[in-house]
Amino acid sequence: MNRLIAALCLLFPLITTAQDTDTLPPLIDRALFFDDPEIAGAQLSPDGQFLSFIKPYNDVRNIWVKPASAPFEDAVPVTADTTRPIPGYFWSRDGRYILYVQDKGGDENFHVYAVDPSEAADGPPEARNLTDADGARALLLSVPKAMPNTLFVGLNDRDPAWHDVYSVDLTTGERTLLRENTDNISGWRFDLDGNLRLATRTAGDGSTEILRVDDDAFTLIYSCSVFETCGPSRFLPGGEQVYLQTNKGDDTDLIRLAKLDLATGETTLVESDPENQVDFGGVMISDVDESMIATFYNGDRLRIYFKNADYEADYNLIKSKLGDVDLNFGSSTDDERLWLISANSDTDPGATYLFDRETKDLTFQYRPRPQLPTEHLAEMKPVRYTSVDGLEIPAYLTLPKGVAAENLPAIIFPHGGPWARDSWGYDGFAQFLANRGYAVLQPNFRGSTGYGKAFLNAGNKEWGDLMQDDLTAGAEWLVEQGIADGERIGIMGGSYGGYATLAGLAFTPDVYAAGVSIVGPSNLMTLLESIPPYWESFRNVFYERMGDPRTPEGEAELKRQSPLYSAEKITAPLLVIQGANDPRVKQAESDQIVVAMRDLNRPVAYIVADDEGHGFRRPVNNMAAMAASEAFLAEHLGGRFQEDMPDDVAARLEELKVDPASVELPEALGTGLETAPLPTPEATPTAGTFAYAMNIDLNGQTMTMDVQRSVVENGETWIITDNVTTPMGQVVDEAVVAKGTMAPVTRMVSQGPMLIELEYTPNAVSGTMTMNGNANPIDAMLEAPVFGDGASIDATLATLPLAEGYETSYRVFDAQQQKVRIFGVKVVGIESVTVPAGTYDAFHLEVTPADGDPARGVWVSVEGRHVVKTTATLPQMGGAKVVSELAEVSM
Repeated sequence: MNRLIAALCLLFPLITTAQDTDTLPPLIDRALFFDDPEIAGAQLSPDGQFLSFIKPYNDVRNIWVKPASAPFEDAVPVTADTTRPIPGYFWSRDGRYILYVQDKGGDENFHVYAVDPSEAADGPPEARNLTDADGARALLLSVPKAMPNTLFVGLNDRDPAWHDVYSVDLTTGERTLLRENTDNISGWRFDLDGNLRLATRTAGDGSTEILRVDDDAFTLIYSCSVFETCGPSRFLPGGEQVYLQTNKGDDTDLIRLAKLDLATGETTLVESDPENQVDFGGVMISDVDESMIATFYNGDRLRIYFKNADYEADYNLIKSKLGDVDLNFGSSTDDERLWLISANSDTDPGATYLFDRETKDLTFQYRPRPQLPTEHLAEMKPVRYTSVDGLEIPAYLTLPKGVAAENLPAIIFPHGGPWARDSWGYDGFAQFLANRGYAVLQPNFRGSTGYGKAFLNAGNKEWGDLMQDDLTAGAEWLVEQGIADGERIGIMGGSYGGYATLAGLAFTPDVYAAGVSIVGPSNLMTLLESIPPYWESFRNVFYERMGDPRTPEGEAELKRQSPLYSAEKITAPLLVIQGANDPRVKQAESDQIVVAMRDLNRPVAYIVADDEGHGFRRPVNNMAAMAASEAFLAEHLGGRFQEDMPDDVAARLEELKVDPASVELPEALGTGLETAPLPTPEATPTAGTFAYAMNIDLNGQTMTMDVQRSVVENGETWIITDNVTTPMGQVVDEAVVAKGTMAPVTRMVSQGPMLIELEYTPNAVSGTMTMNGNANPIDAMLEAPVFGDGASIDATLATLPLAEGYETSYRVFDAQQQKVRIFGVKVVGIESVTVPAGTYDAFHLEVTPADGDPARGVWVSVEGRHVVKTTATLPQMGGAKVVSELAEVSM
């Protein structure tokens, strides 16, 4: 074992805790909180003959299976992932396969894998990737009971923003395309018989549309505004009605459960919270007869309302045996005789039991963390306090056990989301910190879900403002109650909680003595610019709830609310923790604030895991990060910490530490390019008609398309038009640019049901994007002029003063992303290029996007100045390689 003083000597000085530890419980080893659970996630096979669960295999969490009546020691592993813990799994409906999801290094490009547990006698069988497509993200849509060998999935391999619908044969792995998503559908719903019946879509104003899926069209049957919630869940038998959760209407605040009629769009209320306090939480439906068993509500604690008297009697029987715990019904057999029941509380991560509804036998199975001394864990109490404007904030308070709740060091621990909430129950972070001597407050600040739409909407565009005031009020309440020492309050959280940490230090520097930001965004502008493509449907929701960066007012507010722009106000020490592969809050968010703190000569420490994404999944990474965090908090707040750690954790911590002096920010191909003058053309476009042969290679499969480009002089403008013949139909992209400057005047793109029409001025872009007759406005202000995109950009590049070593940058407005993108262009040489139209001496241009997308190659003929070849890699098509070559010229 190594001492933390050795492992952290370069990062944190060893301190002596100022807190009296005589009556605190024993210091609990961090591994008991953050190492792998011994056993977790048990599920029964549909026939009840087998029990599956997750436990480490070769030090990585994998899936195991045993006969249901056999001891756990007889289990065999059925998967053998060597690098990444498996996050979840389920049995196929017929029990032949176990299906699980997995990504790579936290990139969240999840795929669905299948294994046959009957083949595990001689070791874990090989897993089959049922959704294999590079760079794609699979969505599980339905596992219909009526079709036990079929899985319905969504795949965004064609377009990263939208998921097409496939059926997958579990035996053969064959995928069949059912519906191509050309209508910006964000969600799909199947009925109980496996029929695709509903789709959901976010409209241009952020409202939610629920659409009936007809043979060749969609019919709008229900909608709610961007500031309301509505969504379908489980279908009723027959497929003509679906359960709907909704709070639509001026007279409705809390989400209710209703039934939606697919033919008429009419709704029938089923239930809302009997105590009129919180949103509808969930419903338990029998898989045997589709009857309603119970409904759930998450108030201060979980509340259950039974609709089935037999289940209620079983529940009460189990409660009488296990005491004041929350019970959760897990998996069951097909006949619902056998159930796995988990029992947990605020001071107990739980135990799992097998319950026989016929014999009423309750049989203990396992505890996930049996070595955790639950007698030393601290009670979590629901509390309320008032924010600065009088709004009541529900929260949970965990006080260290064994000491008086007086003048303690404290941690404000805001949840992520922010559109989520904390709930009562076991919380490893809260217990870990309370064991170290801290009072831990977890506020459900305004903008949290579960408390009605008025409470949720009170957080609209209040990042760093009233949402942050709710946290500040919590810290002040702890001091007023005499619980916390006002000089020893820290703030710590992940995702939005990481943002709130940075905002707390920047906007209320007198409140916090230290902060730990875990995957927290520091710059709301770059956060919104870099959201994953598969969140494209929610972009307008983000703009409505956070602020619209396309408007001067929205941009100004987002910058004001970004901690990065107030970094000079941060005086408290900061620890930043980041996953290098995070697709939501990219590493640049943490890099930016670390560099700002470093350049201001403020205390900052940095940890980056190269094999993690949005939060850490590998236990060794979690334990290393928490070892650093507890030492950091002890140094600055005076709690206690565990000095020792295993050798592998100490070694990993050394690997994760990043010297802030070594962090370099990408310069977006040069500082100031957002407003730098555009390069001045020296040549004029070459008029004529140019035919190109385009080949797209994806995973060894080649698709060929024809491109006809015309360049026509028209008075004081050039009209540049691309006609592209694709398997999905004709695409026409027409751009009008000004003579001399190549400044864009107008652009029109049409492809099937989509039409984009744009008008440009030096300071703005306006127009519409129409999809299936629904027109959404485009109205963006520009900091500086842009070049045209699409058909005109290659012709524009050909007019630049190209020469050996020439290098410049330019901007274009991306209509689909509705933002300005910056590109660098460099002449890397003059080459002889042979294409179907002939052999040309050509300038080889390397065109590099500043946002990290792959570079593109463009070859421009030295004589004639027209494009003869282009190459590109398309990450939105799973890394497809595209080569376009000039086939014919007519001038």
